[in-house]
Amino acid sequence: MNNNVTIKDVAKASGVSTATVSRVLRNKGYASNEIREKVLSTAKMLNYQPNALARSLKNHQTHTIGVVIPDISNPYFMRISRGIEDTVYQNGYNLIFASAEEKPKKENELLNLLFEKRVDAIVLATSGQNEEIVNKIKNSRIPIVLVDRELTEQNESIDFVAEDNFNAAFELTNYLLSKGHTRIGVVNGPQTVSTGIERYNGFKKAIQEYGLEEDPDFIFNGNFNQEDGENAVKNFFNRNNKPTAIISFNNTMSFGVLLQLTRMGYSLPRDVVLASYGEVEGAKLLKSPNIVYVSQSPYEMGVRVGEILMNRLMNHSTEPVIEKFRPKILIE
Repeated sequence: MNNNVTIKDVAKASGVSTATVSRVLRNKGYASNEIREKVLSTAKMLNYQPNALARSLKNHQTHTIGVVIPDISNPYFMRISRGIEDTVYQNGYNLIFASAEEKPKKENELLNLLFEKRVDAIVLATSGQNEEIVNKIKNSRIPIVLVDRELTEQNESIDFVAEDNFNAAFELTNYLLSKGHTRIGVVNGPQTVSTGIERYNGFKKAIQEYGLEEDPDFIFNGNFNQEDGENAVKNFFNRNNKPTAIISFNNTMSFGVLLQLTRMGYSLPRDVVLASYGEVEGAKLLKSPNIVYVSQSPYEMGVRVGEILMNRLMNHSTEPVIEKFRPKILIE
C-alpha cells in the first residue's frame, strides 16, 4: 500500500475538492453526511496518513523535546531523562535523546541539529565550550534547561537544575578526614565542566580547613569514564606511599576504581576506603561493603526539569528558575 497518499489523492478518488477533504479530515466546516462518509471511506481505503511534519510546521510545534547528555550509558543521566519523560509525556510531549560522549564538538553538532529540526525545547547537560549555540537557542525563544552542569560563562536567564556539588564534595572529604585519612587519592572529573570544578574545589576547601596541602601524586585527572578510575588506581598503588582512601568524583569512575582494586587483590574497607560521588551500582555485583557515597536525586531532578519545561511551553512563563538539590552522604 502506498504510504505517500496525499489529500489531493483522496480528493481525486472521492470526486471532491481538496478543501472539502481538508474540512472533513479536520472535522471543521460544513460537509454533507454523504460527502463526509465518502471522503472518510476513501481515505481509509487509500490508507491516508496525515503528514505530521507539515502539520507541526504549520502549528510551529513538534511536541518533541531534545535531550543532550554527556553519557547515555551512565545510569545517573538515564534517571534524569526518565524523570523528564514521565513528566512531559503525560502532557503530549516526547523526547529525542542524544549522547555527546563528553565531546564539546559533538555536542555542538547535536544542538544545531535539534535547533534545525524545530524541537519545542531542549534539555542540556553540557560537556562545555558551547555558550554560543546555547545563547542562540535561548535568544530564538526555544526554551532550554541546563541540568547537572552549568555553562562556563554563567547565564542567569537560562533555567538551571543541579546539585550542590561543592558542599557535597566538601562533606564527603570531611567524612574521610574525620576517620583519620590524610593520604587520600583523588580521581577528578574534567576541569572544563562545572561538576568537575566544583567537586574538586569542595575537596580542596575541606583539606585546607583540616590543615593539609594537596599532594600532586595523589591527584588523578580523569574524564568521567570507567577507564580513568582503573588507571587512577594503577597510578596510586604503584607508589611506595599508597593512599588509605580514594575519593572518586563520579559514579562511573568509581566503578573503575572498585574493579581495579578487586583485580589487584585489595579488600574494602580493610586495605583502602572508597568514597564515591554517586552510588556505585556495580558494588552490589562485586559484594563490596562499606562504600561511602553521595546519594543523588537524578529522577527528582528530571521531574523538576520536566515541570519547568511544561511551565514554559504550556503556561508561557518567563521567570528564570535556578534550583539546586542537596545530596546526602551515605554508607553502603
